[in-house]
Amino acid sequence: MTSGNPVRAVYPGSFDPFTPGHLDVVSRARGLFDEVVVLVAVNGLKQPGSDAEERAAAVRAILPVEWTSVTVAAWSGLTSTYCRRHDVGVIVRGVRNTSDLQAEYQLAGMNQSLGVPTVFLPTRPELAATSSTAVRALGK
Repeated sequence: MTSGNPVRAVYPGSFDPFTPGHLDVVSRARGLFDEVVVLVAVNGLKQPGSDAEERAAAVRAILPVEWTSVTVAAWSGLTSTYCRRHDVGVIVRGVRNTSDLQAEYQLAGMNQSLGVPTVFLPTRPELAATSSTAVRALGK
């Protein structure tokens, strides 16, 4: 945790569905920042199985109730815009592999140019093979 002004972080994603890897990133982020917002985002490139509000409710149901410094919000728009409007100082992104890192690095550069830095948290090795896409495929 920080001293002085509280540092709020946002962890954005489509979370379709929210996986054990996502939960691990939130768990570790809450140890680094005073508050963490899990931002269930609308991504025009993805076709989720449910709308953002339903996915946000599903994430809320998974988070331990004692994690009082973690909130969940649905959002349609740029993550950097959410950060400016809600006094969030940093974006948290989980990365599973070098392909993730390449894509995330480009987004981080864009967000940095818009005034919001990104912190990368590598996925724990035992969770690296699990993606939302894989979880959806297993559920069919």
